[in-house]
Amino acid sequence: MSSLDAVIVLSAGYEFMGLVSWQRAMLLMFNGKVEVIKESDQVVRTVSQTYRVPAVIRLLKFIRQMYRREVPFSRKNILIRDSFVCQYCGRENSCSELTLDHIIPKVQGGLNNWTNVVACCRTCNVRKGGRTPRQASMTLIRKPFKPTIMEFINIYLDRKFGINLNEILRF
Repeated sequence: MSSLDAVIVLSAGYEFMGLVSWQRAMLLMFNGKVEVIKESDQVVRTVSQTYRVPAVIRLLKFIRQMYRREVPFSRKNILIRDSFVCQYCGRENSCSELTLDHIIPKVQGGLNNWTNVVACCRTCNVRKGGRTPRQASMTLIRKPFKPTIMEFINIYLDRKFGINLNEILRF
């Protein structure tokens, strides 16, 4: 299991709260603090038992929190949004092989935001340099966007488990 394997945490009212490591999710499960909504295909073996790692968990108690209505802008979240695929050549890469590229480079006034940053392999990033894609005669596979919480969860679940959250939460 990689360090990017995360488990989605829902509140008692089925609202997105965040992501936790699979280890933290297992601890919450063993302590009886969560209900497993969806299991992953991954397993953890102990000396005497085998456990399925959860993909989505729901807290059993309501917790007061400042509800975030936006997905935080971060390297990890950009890579998840772009499915670990270089947005110029289309090759899938590991987290360590990818860089972030500013479509409008910082030296040309580009900003650090969802619509100006994409996942990019090192080869394409060097080729593009401090130019815009047009100046470098390169084309983006997909226009970058700022995902909503639900879009982000669905992208993550689809990539990791081939499932859609809307299907999981149908009653």
